[in-house]
Amino acid sequence: QVQLVESGGGLVQPGGSLRLSCAASGFTFSSYAMSWHRQAPGKERELVAHILRTGGSTIYLEAVKGRFTISRDNAKNTVYLQMNSLKPEDTAVYYCKASLRPGYSYWGQGTQVTVSS
Repeated sequence: QVQLVESGGGLVQPGGSLRLSCAASGFTFSSYAMSWHRQAPGKERELVAHILRTGGSTIYLEAVKGRFTISRDNAKNTVYLQMNSLKPEDTAVYYCKASLRPGYSYWGQGTQVTVSS
């Protein structure tokens, strides 16, 4: 049974940090590219960060460049999103996604991140 379980979300003040984790099971994690996406109320889901199978290449949403870092540990079947200098506009539900090829992917259930004073 495929599972992607996100954790690490919560309430944080502007300028603070959070580290999201996504633990994978039920498939060959190292064969999949991994990504984090987010969806704010009333907005479409957007790609935040993406990392290839080996972790050698990453891409980021322009709005989070220099503040967020995606990484993965294939030995632990886990992908991370380190989020620093958080802003209120980062408030959203964050989802992780595992992609083998276009049209063949899995999604987690999401974790809420709220940035507010």
